[in-house]
Amino acid sequence: MEHNTAAARDESRQPTAHDLEVLSRQLGRPVRDVVEIPARCVCGNPLVAATAPRLSNGTPFPTTFYLTHPVITAAVSRLEAAGVMNTMNDELTSDAGLAAGYRAAHEDYLAAREAIGRRSGIGPVPEIDGVSAGGMPARVKCLHVLVGHSLAAGKGANPLGDRALEMISEWWTADKCYCDGAWDTSGEAPSRDLSRHGPQGLPDLVGRPAPMRKSAGSTGAAE
Repeated sequence: MEHNTAAARDESRQPTAHDLEVLSRQLGRPVRDVVEIPARCVCGNPLVAATAPRLSNGTPFPTTFYLTHPVITAAVSRLEAAGVMNTMNDELTSDAGLAAGYRAAHEDYLAAREAIGRRSGIGPVPEIDGVSAGGMPARVKCLHVLVGHSLAAGKGANPLGDRALEMISEWWTADKCYCDGAWDTSGEAPSRDLSRHGPQGLPDLVGRPAPMRKSAGSTGAAE
C-alpha cells in the first residue's frame, strides 16, 4: 500500500503537456525546464512548478519551487506591498524559535532540490550548494518563494510560508478552486517570451494587481 501511494504521488508530480500549457497561460510566457508539479489545485491545475536545478542552457538555478497560480501570486504580492516581509524580518531577529524553524526550512529546501535533481537525472549542481531561495536562512526576500515551498512541501516545512498562506486565506484557500477566469484560456498558449527578466526566465511577480475580495455567495472562482 505504501509503495502504491508513493507511486501515485510520483506520477501526479510528472508534468503533462496540458500542465505545461496551463503553466504558460498562468505566467503569460512559455515555461522552461519544469520537471515536476509539486502542488496542484483541487481541480488538478498546477499551483507550483518545480524547476530544474540546472537549466537547459547550463545556468545553475537555486529557486526550485516557483509559484504559478495568478490568484495566489497576486494575493502574496499584496502582502509584500503591505510590508509583511519587514515584520517577518524583525521577528527573525527577536524570536529564536522562529529563526530555528526558518533555518530548518532552508535545509528542507536544499534537500528537496537535491532529490529533484536526482529524480530528473540532472544530478548535483555544486555552484549552488548551500544556497536556497527567498532569503533563507536568515532573511525574507520573497514571500512567493516561501509560499511555493509551503505548498510543495506541506504544512510545517516553512513557518513563514505557512503564515503567509494563512494571511491570504481571504483570497485563496487550498480547499477551493479559483482557476475559472484566473488566466486567459482562449487562443494559442504563449509561445514568445515577452517578459522583462534575465536568462533564468523568471518574471517579476511583485506588483501584480491584488485579487478582488470575493462577495458573499461567491462560488470560489477568481473574480
